[in-house]
Amino acid sequence: MYQLGSDPEFEKCLPDTLKEEGGYSNDAHDPGGMTMEGITQREYDPWRRKNSLPTQWVKNISAGEVRTIYHDEYWLPYCPNVPPGLNLCLFDTNVNNGVHAGMVLLQHSLLVDPDGVWGPQTEGAINALTGSRNLLLSRTIQSFYRLRAVYYQSLRDYRYFGKDWMRRDLDIEKWALSMVPT
Repeated sequence: MYQLGSDPEFEKCLPDTLKEEGGYSNDAHDPGGMTMEGITQREYDPWRRKNSLPTQWVKNISAGEVRTIYHDEYWLPYCPNVPPGLNLCLFDTNVNNGVHAGMVLLQHSLLVDPDGVWGPQTEGAINALTGSRNLLLSRTIQSFYRLRAVYYQSLRDYRYFGKDWMRRDLDIEKWALSMVPT
């Protein structure tokens, strides 16, 4: 289990994403099905089996399990290498849209080949951004969210969830920009 306090950057980002994910949901239009705190039943069952635990209703997931799944499946391995603010963008997208979509949107915002794989180009762009002025980091975050809005609009479920996704984008972008070092 994830040990509270072991990753301060993760702990700065987690509350913002949890706020957006909310509690229990089982919307007929959501392909995720039964979901609690953003963790689907289809994800929770294999995680419990992998950890030698009996399966249970996702509505009974503990806060420690939520933290551990978010940290191990959506934060690691790349968010710790991304500058503050942009790490929230990547993390929140990993949770809401999947880790491949998160990486592709990150790469688009960094103006590198969007192949969905963390490689030398992505790492080089992150390293350059880490050593850059804060204005460039802020602009990269803004670009990320313009791209994410376009991505959302391309999804067939946009008609059901688009309003909430766009509000989420505005909230997360605002929080991400507030994390940029001054």
